[in-house]
Amino acid sequence: MWVNIHAPWAPYIKTMSTHTASRTPRNCNKPLANFSQCHLGIVSKLHALAQLPVLLAAAVQAREVAASTLALFKLSVHEHHADEENELFPAVLRSAAKGAEVLRVQAMVQRLTAEHRDIEARWKKLEPAVKAATKAEPVDLDHKEVHALVRAYLAHARYEEERFFPLAERILGRDGNHMAALGLALHLRHAPLTVGHI
Repeated sequence: MWVNIHAPWAPYIKTMSTHTASRTPRNCNKPLANFSQCHLGIVSKLHALAQLPVLLAAAVQAREVAASTLALFKLSVHEHHADEENELFPAVLRSAAKGAEVLRVQAMVQRLTAEHRDIEARWKKLEPAVKAATKAEPVDLDHKEVHALVRAYLAHARYEEERFFPLAERILGRDGNHMAALGLALHLRHAPLTVGHI
């Protein structure tokens, strides 16, 4: 039996488990042993009950994190990748100087696009388990796969922030119209569709 030695009832459990009567099998000749065994079982179950609020809070938090992660990939990650691949990357490629600069941008874009696919594939493997977690269903969520996805995304974001975005800013910043065009394209991409009346 697992006992939290810091719990206020720990001394009582220790006393009961070391009491001579508690080590005696249940029989009619030693009725105190029966009572002591009963106390030991009850107190250990009450110890488990004392942990229940923490366990319930953790379960609620787990469901919230799972739901938040589902929304993150559905509403943010996939859309962010699409914005980069359909608007940002082509804009930087169009504005890059011919020769070494455009070749450098092409190599970076290929790398970043491949990383997008890798991140999405990793998420696809984890998504069913995360969905199950939102419903508090029993789930086997591989912590190694979760950490691998997080590491992959952090490395990807770091590369974009430290290497690609500064280069993109230099390239697009040479002509204010190019930066403005990218801003307009992204705005139109996310603008809500309006239905006109005739």
